[in-house]
Amino acid sequence: MARIIRKETRKRGFFGKLFKGAFIGFNLLMTLWLVGYLIDVIPKIEQSASSAAKTGGQIGVLFGVGLLCVFWIAGALILGLFTMMTRGSVTVIEERVE
Repeated sequence: MARIIRKETRKRGFFGKLFKGAFIGFNLLMTLWLVGYLIDVIPKIEQSASSAAKTGGQIGVLFGVGLLCVFWIAGALILGLFTMMTRGSVTVIEERVE
């Protein structure tokens, strides 16, 4: 008795590859930006003389990280939607196996 095996494949076009590369590059850039920001700011907070300065620094870091996350989420949503919309059409490959 023969079985039919179906495989779905997608092939991206030029704009699909462009948006996917932009999406991956944007996420890598935002990761580097967030890590670099934290590496730069955390030692400055620890070197603060008073507890008020440390608390203020921590609040500032919280606002900074929050703003970076807002930009990250907005950019990832926009580029992710474009990446999803520029996927190639589905090609179904059928193969008979005896």
